Amino acid sequence: MTTVLSSRFSVLSSRLSVLRGKVASRFLFAFLAAVFLAASCSADVLKIEVNDVIQPVTVEYIGRAFETAAANHDQAVLIEMNTPGGLLDSTRKIIEKIESSPVPVIVYVTPTGSRAGSAGIFILEAADVAAMAPGTNAGAAHPVLLFGPIAAKPDDEMNRKIENDTAALMRSIASKRGRNVELAESAVRESKSFTEQEALDKKLIEYIAPNEQDLFRQLNGKSFKRFNGTTVTLSLVGEPVRDYGMTLKQRILSYLMDPNIAFILLAIGALALYAEFNHPGAVIPGTVGVVFILLAAFALNLMPVRFAAVAMIIGAFALFAAEAKFASHGVLTTGGIVLLTLGGLFLVDAPIPEMRVHLLTALAVSIPLGLITAFLMSIAVRARRNKIVTGEQGLIGEIGIAQTTLAPAGKVFVHGELWDAVCSVSVSAGERVVVRQVDGLTVRVDPAAERPVIT
Repeated sequence: MTTVLSSRFSVLSSRLSVLRGKVASRFLFAFLAAVFLAASCSADVLKIEVNDVIQPVTVEYIGRAFETAAANHDQAVLIEMNTPGGLLDSTRKIIEKIESSPVPVIVYVTPTGSRAGSAGIFILEAADVAAMAPGTNAGAAHPVLLFGPIAAKPDDEMNRKIENDTAALMRSIASKRGRNVELAESAVRESKSFTEQEALDKKLIEYIAPNEQDLFRQLNGKSFKRFNGTTVTLSLVGEPVRDYGMTLKQRILSYLMDPNIAFILLAIGALALYAEFNHPGAVIPGTVGVVFILLAAFALNLMPVRFAAVAMIIGAFALFAAEAKFASHGVLTTGGIVLLTLGGLFLVDAPIPEMRVHLLTALAVSIPLGLITAFLMSIAVRARRNKIVTGEQGLIGEIGIAQTTLAPAGKVFVHGELWDAVCSVSVSAGERVVVRQVDGLTVRVDPAAERPVIT
């Protein structure tokens, strides 16, 4: 009996141990699941920096950041902005991406001294949350018209159409965000600009914050309406902020999109191609020239280029070439430098100075390039005009010594060689002769007029 009870007790203890193990396993699983769920609910804030003019590369950069934030289910995208403005077409595309972003977008003009000029204020007003740091400003968004060289100057009616279209864009985004529509429109029609305090007081923005953590603190628990009408409340205090930088391709494109860089590449490429044409087979100058010109063409293709300015640049190189041929004592070179400078200044027809070629850049490229090109071309022309010093033609005009009496045929020593010679008059051995013609292996000579002066 005791043995049976002991056996049953052992079985019961074993079953209890298994049960405790299952309970512990389930508890551990539930705990891990809760931790994982809490971690998945705690999303990051994706931060991007726009510290340049608004152009096509900026559109690609912001668009990919929004895609990444949506894929990672981030709580918000923070755009820290400092821009003088940019292209209206690129601005419209960025606004479309902000409006369609599934992740709330915060635009923050920072650091102190920054601005959201021209195109920047459109992006600021399009954001779900608009904020500025102390000592910043936004505005001056009147459209500057871009017209090519063959287009007629727009009349007043066309100006009004473009201004009204841009103002309507501003009214649309400001009204959807519940901001001061009339004041936002004045930034377009009257080119008004506002300090951060004016923008806050007049309801163009929601917050003034010295840094992003203070901005998150002010925003914590506050509700706002998104562009699609949904209400969102963010709690970003203490949440990790993840930087999203440009890719290598975007950094290279952004660098090339500087009109000054594109102009320098174009000028150096043209000079390298000229060097290749004058020294066929050198390979390196031709390769450099093609690469630089293609890079410049790619960059300029993304910018509003005046083709009349390109024609002026080509004309400048034509004048440099003409200087070497006609020797105008610098007149043609000066004209080429002027044309190259003006061509550089007018090359990019951009709405803001930051997107145009600077005068200092145009002069720094034009003057040295003009002088170098004219110098190289003059050397090449002089080399073609120089007396030939090799082969049969190189013997003509050379002074030799008669080795035998020329009456009229004999031998002469000229140019380190012994030649058969024919002379129209008799010449005694040892006298000096000058070569007048080369006829196969025979030279025709005349008596030398005078002895050379040895110094």
